[in-house]
Amino acid sequence: MESAAKSPKSLSLPWKTRILLSLFDAGIDLLTRKEGTVNRGLVKLVDFRTPPSSEPINGVKSYDVVVDPTRNLWFRVFVPTNYPVEDLPVMVFFHGGAYILLAPDVKIYDDVCRKFARELPAIVVSVDYRLAPEHRHPAQHDDGLDVLKFLDVEENRSKWLPENVNISRCFIAGDSAGGHIAHHVTQRACQFNFQQLQVIGLVAIQPFFGGEERTDSEIRLEGTPIVSMKVTDWIWNAFMPLDEPYNRDHPIINVSGPNGVDISKMDFPATMVVVAGFDELRDRHIGYYQWLKKSGKEAYLVDYPNMFHTFYTFPELPESDQLISEVKDFVHKVLDKV
Repeated sequence: MESAAKSPKSLSLPWKTRILLSLFDAGIDLLTRKEGTVNRGLVKLVDFRTPPSSEPINGVKSYDVVVDPTRNLWFRVFVPTNYPVEDLPVMVFFHGGAYILLAPDVKIYDDVCRKFARELPAIVVSVDYRLAPEHRHPAQHDDGLDVLKFLDVEENRSKWLPENVNISRCFIAGDSAGGHIAHHVTQRACQFNFQQLQVIGLVAIQPFFGGEERTDSEIRLEGTPIVSMKVTDWIWNAFMPLDEPYNRDHPIINVSGPNGVDISKMDFPATMVVVAGFDELRDRHIGYYQWLKKSGKEAYLVDYPNMFHTFYTFPELPESDQLISEVKDFVHKVLDKV
């Protein structure tokens, strides 16, 4: 768990996964415009949503909660029904999608959060943060922290969460862009005085980080699925504020870089960092893990040498279920220490 495994020379995937990845790569080119906007009309044609389920599906029911209608800030709650009286932790989850796409009610993330709720088990709160480029940084981080503040209010919690939730055992999780948001929301939570909510763990699944100097993996793995340097540069330009000059060593982008925030004196929680052998951002993730350790924080590295960026959202891959199991092990390891 602590060391990065050696990656195979080539990516070996089922034909179904390869087809889906090819469609994704083609779709990104169609959805993103050169001037930095997103073709929302085209997004609507392929943006299939899943309604909440008051009746359990695979042992989990779900419902939606509005935090702030003026900015359409809401979250979906996933409640495992086989643990009605047990004290359960809460996982606040941030979906991926390059800051510009997807939501908690998109099927892939509805399925993922349902798995987390059932397998951990935990009450999962999946946040629908505002999307770029219409809403640029810090909108996403503000939304994430505001959801934590909302959950910290006893009146909100008693109204919207089940009685067996333990808000003092809060994990924050996210993948890709959501992993980036999860880190920054966790960092901001360390500096906020909550009444009852306590963040005790962070699950950073292939977080979307960057940096001015290209890493070895960014050069060597150019052309692997999902992530390319052309796309990542476009995403940062869509995400960062228009009126703020920046480069990719900005502390929001390169959290463990030369301008990164010093977290050594913060009560930063135990962190699980997931990396993959065919992810161009692999070296960023390993560097992030090493930075956490150097900062004196409890950190665990989980490596999937034959996988790619966001692999675990493809349920046909056995590694998808393996990751859920790894997250479960991490959550219970942290809970055992509380």
